[in-house]
Amino acid sequence: MSDITITTTDSLEGHAVTEYLGVVSGEAIIGANVVSDIAANIRDVVGGRSGSYEKKVEAGRKEAINDITAAAHELDADAIVGATFDYEEMGEGMLWVNLSGTAVKTRSE
Repeated sequence: MSDITITTTDSLEGHAVTEYLGVVSGEAIIGANVVSDIAANIRDVVGGRSGSYEKKVEAGRKEAINDITAAAHELDADAIVGATFDYEEMGEGMLWVNLSGTAVKTRSE
């Protein structure tokens, strides 16, 4: 499986978009356990970063990237342009991570 380039810009430097294949997205819903919640609440009171939450958010981003890449492969794309992440709290302790963009075919300039 070849690599898919993902960019937040509308173009890909050194490449011309030859075909727009459609919107693709990837998502993940991540949750935190009670121990992580307690530790994060303590950090909120005393200051500092919540490493356990940061790891969960990073895992969610990676899942969303894997999903959007698979969707682009199904369309035979070689890149995704205009990619944006969206995060939404879904109830207590649940976070929805979404990545969407436009799957395209490109050629080198």
